[in-house]
Amino acid sequence: MTTLNGLREFLTSRRAQIDPEAVGLPPSPVPRRRRGLRREEVAALAGVSVDYYARLEQGRIGDVSDQVLTAIEDALRLDPLERQHLRGLVSPQPARPHTQRTARSRVRGGMRALVDAIDPVPALLQGPRMEILAWNQAATILLADFAAMPARDRNVARWLFLDASNRTRYPDWDEVAGPTVAALRAAHNPAEPDTELEELVGELSVASPEFARFWADYRMFKHGHGTKRIFHPTVGVMTLSYETLEVPESGGQFLSTYTADVGSPAAEKLSILMSWGRGATEPSESATQNTDEQDTWQS
Repeated sequence: MTTLNGLREFLTSRRAQIDPEAVGLPPSPVPRRRRGLRREEVAALAGVSVDYYARLEQGRIGDVSDQVLTAIEDALRLDPLERQHLRGLVSPQPARPHTQRTARSRVRGGMRALVDAIDPVPALLQGPRMEILAWNQAATILLADFAAMPARDRNVARWLFLDASNRTRYPDWDEVAGPTVAALRAAHNPAEPDTELEELVGELSVASPEFARFWADYRMFKHGHGTKRIFHPTVGVMTLSYETLEVPESGGQFLSTYTADVGSPAAEKLSILMSWGRGATEPSESATQNTDEQDTWQS
């Protein structure tokens, strides 16, 4: 069990997030050295012995019944993503031959064409580790010139934490950064080692104290839809809606789009920005990305 996905790290992080009073526990007569629940309190809430829970948290328990796991999940108030993750840690799948995903995920020609076709809606195609695999001209105008970046830097997590301009681009930077790290963690299957993800996490943990802080929280999040405020010096701040669509049979790729509500101030600003941007930038290079990998994918 790796440090990245250790059962102890997960369980201790979850109990640290729970306010004892919120789960009906009386005030402790002894000052708490750490925030959250103690092991014995989790054990009591779950209806198991303190020794059993301590051994589980240390990874020294073999098979765990579904009933006990459910009780611990309820005691720790885990959400569906966290429950799935816990079960992956406690009962990993039997070892099987596994070919690591290549550092550069394959992009189907049809997906690349779709990204370009939905322009002027800004769109990004990302890999499972948030690699930026394809983008259209609208995304270049709204977010950044990804074509000008070294291929290694085309990663949303790396770009968000290491490019200082994003502190201005996203007025609510913390609200964007936290879920980004949580989604990166949730994307990993604890039953399958992922060396490339571990290297990315190690690099960003050293380079960015903020990333290390968010990673240590052990939060998990799955992008679906919502809103983000994005600043562009040409038009100011826009509140845009994002949609995240998983790509079937792609090994974890997903498409993200950005739109504005019809008739809203943001829609007017986005329209102005796109008109201005097309006169100020060269056509997108997304159609030329991965030209040697068209219509193939390797898991």
